[in-house]
Amino acid sequence: MSSVAVLTQESFNEHRSGLLPEQVKSAVAGPSGAEDEDSLPTYKDAFPPLPEKPLPEGVQETGNAWTTKIKPLKSSVITQVFHVPLEERKYKDMNQFGEGDQAKVCLDIMHKTGAHLELSMAKDQGLSIMVSGKHDAVMKARKEIVSRLQTQASATVAIPKEHHRFVIGKSGEKLQELELKTATKIQIPRPEDPSNLIKISGTKEGLEKAKHEILLISAEQDKRAVERMNIEKVYHPFITGAYNKLVGEWMQETGARINVPPPSVNKTEIVITGEKEQVALAMAKIKKIYEEKKKNATTIAVEVKKSQHKYVIGPKGNTLQEILDRTGVSVEIPPLDSSSETVILRGEPDRLGQALTEVYAKANSYTVSSVSAPSWLHRFIIGKKGQNLAKITQQMPKVHIEFTEGEDKITLEGPTKDVQIVQGQIEAVVTDLVSRMDYTEISVDPKFHRHLIGKGGANINRIKEQHKVSVRIPPDNEKSNLIRIEGDPQGVQEAKKELLELASRMENERTKDMIIEQRFHRAIIGQKGEKIKEIRDKFPEVIINFPDPTQKSDIVQLRGPRTEVEKCTKFMQKMVAEMVENSFSVSVPIFKQFHKNIIGKGGANIKKIREETNTKIDLPAENSNSEMIVITGKKANCEAAKNRILAIQKELANITEVEVSIPSKLHNSLIGSKGRFVRSIMEECGGVHIHFPTEGSGIDAVTIRGPAEEVEKAKKQLLSLAEEKQIKGHTVELRAKPEYHKFLIGKGGGNIRKVRDSTGARIIFPTADDKDQELITVIGTEEAVAEAQKELEALIKSLDNVVEDVMIVDPKHHRFFVARRGQVLRDIADEYGGVIVSFPRTGSQSDKVTLKGAKDCLEAAKKRMLEMIEDLDAQVIMECVIPQKFHRSIMGPKGSRIQQITKDHNVQIKFPDRDDHKNITVSRYHGIVVTALKCVNFKCLGKKKKFEHNIF
Repeated sequence: MSSVAVLTQESFNEHRSGLLPEQVKSAVAGPSGAEDEDSLPTYKDAFPPLPEKPLPEGVQETGNAWTTKIKPLKSSVITQVFHVPLEERKYKDMNQFGEGDQAKVCLDIMHKTGAHLELSMAKDQGLSIMVSGKHDAVMKARKEIVSRLQTQASATVAIPKEHHRFVIGKSGEKLQELELKTATKIQIPRPEDPSNLIKISGTKEGLEKAKHEILLISAEQDKRAVERMNIEKVYHPFITGAYNKLVGEWMQETGARINVPPPSVNKTEIVITGEKEQVALAMAKIKKIYEEKKKNATTIAVEVKKSQHKYVIGPKGNTLQEILDRTGVSVEIPPLDSSSETVILRGEPDRLGQALTEVYAKANSYTVSSVSAPSWLHRFIIGKKGQNLAKITQQMPKVHIEFTEGEDKITLEGPTKDVQIVQGQIEAVVTDLVSRMDYTEISVDPKFHRHLIGKGGANINRIKEQHKVSVRIPPDNEKSNLIRIEGDPQGVQEAKKELLELASRMENERTKDMIIEQRFHRAIIGQKGEKIKEIRDKFPEVIINFPDPTQKSDIVQLRGPRTEVEKCTKFMQKMVAEMVENSFSVSVPIFKQFHKNIIGKGGANIKKIREETNTKIDLPAENSNSEMIVITGKKANCEAAKNRILAIQKELANITEVEVSIPSKLHNSLIGSKGRFVRSIMEECGGVHIHFPTEGSGIDAVTIRGPAEEVEKAKKQLLSLAEEKQIKGHTVELRAKPEYHKFLIGKGGGNIRKVRDSTGARIIFPTADDKDQELITVIGTEEAVAEAQKELEALIKSLDNVVEDVMIVDPKHHRFFVARRGQVLRDIADEYGGVIVSFPRTGSQSDKVTLKGAKDCLEAAKKRMLEMIEDLDAQVIMECVIPQKFHRSIMGPKGSRIQQITKDHNVQIKFPDRDDHKNITVSRYHGIVVTALKCVNFKCLGKKKKFEHNIF
């Protein structure tokens, strides 16, 4: 409902064509309104149509499918241009145009909506945004632009609560459409909220549009009288009055609601709603003003520079409102996208002169001027982070200063007096800079640019600091040779000389590729790059580049002066040769129980061996099953370390080593797939080490190392297996569920030993590392294998026969079985073919325990559980009175002493809490408990002789 006449091209043409003949005649370029001026040209006068090409004589125009008018296809891609005025821009920092937050926001909008955005700066410092894409994408992008690039305002509109649902529409479709159309955010109160106020947020133009549309929707639903009046757009400002005062007074006076479309909405229809009498009274007032203005108002057209239109409009159209308020004259400005400079004034003839004077005064209140300044000096005028320019703009905030890249001028815009002062200040700065600043450009091949810059900008920063100059090296994507140096004349020349010398040196440099195995790269670089830093310090002119670890490349590139590159190459080759020599590796099998002796107390033994042999010795982790100790270093040193480690093992145990001669052609069959056969012999014979010679060597000797008894046992088994293979060994594979394996093997291997002894066949079960956990291999003579297969298949079949049974267990023992998250039950299941044992729920007084599994496994598990219950019944609990001050000594560091006693005697010992003065409790069988108590007392007596308490 504002009178700011920022019009579309169509409505502007309508305004011109709507002038009365006598008004057109009186339209002049000054307030006098001379009648002899020519009337305004029509569109046809300004743009006469081209003459049509006449048809040749005798040829008649025929109407057919090709000559009839074809309805043009509508493109699915549309383009719209949005303008954000300077005063409504969120991001106004001119120095950051095309970068910073504004650019990030635009990229995000494109990503979200799929529309394409192009930004450009208008002469008035407003932002023009061209949006291309599908209709929906453009509408969504428009909404995002308004909410994120324009400053936001808010307003409320009151309509009856029962009309809110019509604004929302079915499934909210109407509301969404309205928000997209007006680029606003509309908040409608919830049904339970008694408020009838609808809140709108967005730009000023969007607020007006949304408010108008909501009032129209409400008017359509109003049960009271609704009247519509079509009144030319040019007369709307007279109906609304300045700042909407007049229409507001009428609504208050008549009680009717008058909805006048805002200037941004190209509609002529004014909607009045209310009681019949109220509507009639409001219509009469509108009609009276309209007819009065149509009869008495006249127009004049004046030419005002397009760049000055914004000063006539004023911030948010306030200047136009002021002119209308003071003179009663409406000022019509052509739309932003129009090239026309004609401004139309409409009003009473005696007031046009005053209005025109104000229009010219506002248009000329601001001036545009320029200062000549070489473009390379612009950033020195602006200063670091705009500090120099800020001093000027703080004094003259109304002056806008624009620097255009590549142009040797600075544009100033603002109040005339202020512009003159700023112009003088900038001219003085330019004169001063020109007198003491200079610049030069040098040409350097782009391939050397990054070397001139140096690592992390080290080279170029040093030159800048040393010579007090600014150096601009073009980015790679520009592919430019020119390097620009700016600053003090002497500094510029010195920096130029140094850069040219560096470039010349680089032209004579050499690049060399060294082949170094990637495994050595890390060692050459060193921890935190310490070693490579030493090399670079030794050869500062050589640039050393290692490949990215992900590329798996062995090429290390050296670049620098020829002689320096050669020296660096020789140094690194020597370094790599030493690494290769020191990278010899040997694995030594040492029984796991002796690893702690190899390490020694506090790592003393292993440290001594490492230092004296200059080798790297790696032991497997404690939780690993591996027995291999890996030694790395020079070959001779590795052998020396190996011998010392083997000597320690030999001292600690009765370790012997024998060689067995077995034809090399049998070696592979004895080792088995992935070492299965030989591994089974090693495991069965106390973990002896069996070493076969390298495949293809033709050597028959097989080495067996370990305790004498186990070595002899392994030797017999190996020779027996070799004999079977020579006789024509036979192999069969069986399958059984992994949970059956332990039961098939039996406690201490008892079950499987019976089968082996009765048949003579070797039975191999999978290890934890094997992929196939069900595969069981039987090897031996054909008869032995067949017999063993028969026995095993019968056992497996019986295990598949699942039965269920119940046994009675006193509830007092239930806790023992289910404690520690059922560890005892899990052990039973592992040992007895996966038997499932179910105890009654906690709190239940039932003594029935259910067992489910293979019949044989179930019976064995039941028998084992009865043995456990018998042990539990035989247990006793005894208390030992020991002063609390000795408890800590008995426990030992981290409870190590008490843990050893419980482990040695298989008892449970419970100490009271610190605040609890109870005795120490020991539970297990009577004899064992007594022995354990003696140990506890002994610990106390050993610590303090005076303590002579003995319960025995």
